[in-house]
Amino acid sequence: MAQIQVQRQQAAATGAAAPPSPQSMPTQNGVAGGAVATGPIPFGSTSLYVGDLDPNVSEAQLADLFGQVGQLVSIRVCRDQNTRRSLGYAYINFTNGQEAARALDLLNFTPLNNKSIRIMYSHRDPSLRKSGAGNIYIKNLDKAIDHKALHETFSAFGNILSCKVATDASGQSKGYGFVQYDTEEAAKNAIDKLDGMLMNDKQVYVGPFVRKQERDSSMSNTRFNNVFVKNLSESTADEDLKKVFGEYGAITSAVVMRDGDGKSRCFGFVNFENADDAAKAVEALNGKKFDDKEWFVGKAQKKSEREQELKGRFEQTMKEAVDKYQGLNLYIKNLDDSISDEKLKELFSEFGTVTSCKVALFSLLYCYYSSLLTIICS
Repeated sequence: MAQIQVQRQQAAATGAAAPPSPQSMPTQNGVAGGAVATGPIPFGSTSLYVGDLDPNVSEAQLADLFGQVGQLVSIRVCRDQNTRRSLGYAYINFTNGQEAARALDLLNFTPLNNKSIRIMYSHRDPSLRKSGAGNIYIKNLDKAIDHKALHETFSAFGNILSCKVATDASGQSKGYGFVQYDTEEAAKNAIDKLDGMLMNDKQVYVGPFVRKQERDSSMSNTRFNNVFVKNLSESTADEDLKKVFGEYGAITSAVVMRDGDGKSRCFGFVNFENADDAAKAVEALNGKKFDDKEWFVGKAQKKSEREQELKGRFEQTMKEAVDKYQGLNLYIKNLDDSISDEKLKELFSEFGTVTSCKVALFSLLYCYYSSLLTIICS
């Protein structure tokens, strides 16, 4: 595990004191970043959540590991109800809060089956987690920074309830992570000291965590000045856009996009001085016909916004399809290779009218998911 080198970006010096490095942080029993054990125990909890477990980790292995720290009341690896496969996390209860705190301090990020476990206090009341209080988001992390390195750096600012670097299926960092403190003050202090700092020579962003619902809401309510218009006639020129959109307010620019040969690409952009005028133009002109062409007029979006909108539309379409055919659609598995679409339809037709029938082959499923990814990413 590489140490995080934290330094101030020279071009963005603010005069604030530099944060302590992991090497200068207090240690407890040889473990760096002892803020969890030295500070107050959150809620006096005796219950721990253990995540990032290898699928083959058993209750017996956890008992051997955690039993060295204190007396255990119970251990439960959470499993899928149908397959009984591990869900990758467990709950461990100690007889008292001191032993739970010691286990968290000594065993957090311990390798088990060659995979580091992640421990935090278990809170049955989800209100703190859902409120987002004390929760911060870190992005542009160096790929070498893991859970433990992140914890060691941020524990200098307060008691950490949870700490996680987002990873892909192979365990590689996605370049961002989350830290939740037990107080808003600790979170604010970490943001003030670390936002814009260089960690392993990469400038990181550290800010308050915003839930997806709130991000979606703020995005949909964002005021805009730049308007996108498509399905233009090939003869539509910049001056035509200025004339049409100029009726709704002062505009700073209007351009029809063209290819290398100067041929219209049949879409363009109009920028208004006032956001209210842009909104009025969208409301009035979207869907209106010009030269027998029905224009689409809307907010000019970034690529990330378009992807999010397309994903939302797809998920809504899938939900509507599921709701529509709820109770009418049957899934059949363990079919013999000789069963065809026609044979399957013949077998089920005696019970009622079959509107569609399909035997899914591996190649068809592959094409379907490839198409699905293309839709989401386009």
